[in-house]
Amino acid sequence: MALIGVIFWLAIIVGVIVLVRWLVVSSGRGGLEAAGDPMDILKRRYARGEINREQFEQMKKDLEGHGG
Repeated sequence: MALIGVIFWLAIIVGVIVLVRWLVVSSGRGGLEAAGDPMDILKRRYARGEINREQFEQMKKDLEGHGG
């Protein structure tokens, strides 16, 4: 009976860890995107539809003007 209780609580803990990890990754705010080349980040934002073509082109021009 005690073994079932341990397994139950272990499953709960693992489930919470998996849920938190999934939420962090799916939010797009993971640590991987925070670092990296600004142009790559800009391209990803455009590909996801967060910015339109006009915004993309203006931001690209701004980045290239600052030595990119």
